[in-house]
Formats: sequence, C-alpha cells, structure tokens
Amino acid sequence: MSKPQKAIRSSGWKTDLMIGFPDGVLLLLFTTQVLYTKNLTVQAFYTLHLIILGVATLLMMIAVFRTNRGEDEEGVMTPEEEQKLRNLDIPHPTIAHIAGEMEKDQAQWEATLKAEEVPLQEFGLRHALRSTLFTGGFFLLGGLIAFVPFLMQEDFSAAGRTSMIISLLALLMFGWMKSRITGQHLLGMTMRYLLTGGVVVLASYLIGSAI
Repeated sequence: MSKPQKAIRSSGWKTDLMIGFPDGVLLLLFTTQVLYTKNLTVQAFYTLHLIILGVATLLMMIAVFRTNRGEDEEGVMTPEEEQKLRNLDIPHPTIAHIAGEMEKDQAQWEATLKAEEVPLQEFGLRHALRSTLFTGGFFLLGGLIAFVPFLMQEDFSAAGRTSMIISLLALLMFGWMKSRITGQHLLGMTMRYLLTGGVVVLASYLIGSAI
C-alpha cells in the first residue's frame, strides 16, 4: 500500500494572494513597458498581451496545483534512476557523487521546512483546485492592473505612464497588506516591493532601448 502523499498546502486565500498577485503585476508591467514603444499595431499589442497573460496564468495555476499535490518521490536517487545512469556508461563514482548531492539537497530542503515551520499535509483535491483557482485569479488580477490602462486608451505613451504609476501603487499597497498579514516590518516590506517594481521598470526601459 502506498503511503499518503504529502504536500505543502496553501493556508487560504491570503497565501494565494501573496503568491499570485505580485507576479502578475510585475510580469505585465515589464512586458507592456518594453513593447508599447515598439512598432506594433494596437490590435497586435492587445493580442500579444492577452496571450502572455493567459499562458502565464495557466502556467502559474499548473505550478500551484503541482505544489499542492506534492510528489511521490523522496528527493533521493531511486534504483531505477541509478540504473538509467549506469546504462549511459557514467562512472560509478560520478553516480555516487550525484546521489550524495541529491541527499544533501533533500536534507537541506527538509531543514528549511522545519525552520520555517511549514507543515506538510495530506493531499486533498478540493483544496488543491481551490488554491489553484484563487492563485490564478490573483495573478490575473495583478496582470490586468498593469494592462487595463492600455485597453482604456490608444495613446500608449499616456497609457504607459498610467500603467506604471498604478502598478507601483498596487505593489505598494500589496506590501502594506503583506506586512499586516505576516506581521513583518511595514516600511521594509513596502519598500521591498516598490524597489522591485522600480527595478522592473528600469529593466524594461533598458531592454526596450536595446531592441
């Protein structure tokens, strides 16, 4: 009989918000700031970003579901994996070294979970699906905050400025909310996300100027 599968589970919508929302804002802030100055038609710009937002949301949801589902493997090399490496004519000392590194990584991961007091719970499909949908929804919401200004006006220069300001304010508000939820220092948390947003804007400007 297989043992119950363990996974890191979301503790509720607040966790889903902290995982999904900022990544959505930052991704679309980056892509819109890079591309709005380029020689794209309005429709091409809209279509491209709807595709980016849709695909990224789907990938985020898949990643969250896999995290909530957990994995059957123990994080160490199985006999089947060892045999596959032997079939590739990899020397035994090299295989032993790989196995040792995998064991070290697994031990470090378990120590991190223990230090951060992260509980591993049995997999529940209902909980996993709910967390997946909530995280995807928060990711989509964050992306729309950066993207909607471009839908509201076709003057992309003005829309780009509006999107940047609204996105940075959203990140600032998110930092405030996260500090309240987690009990971390308010100034440090808000400045962290504001600085992250500023770095994304700077990176988008530099990349946009180079291409």
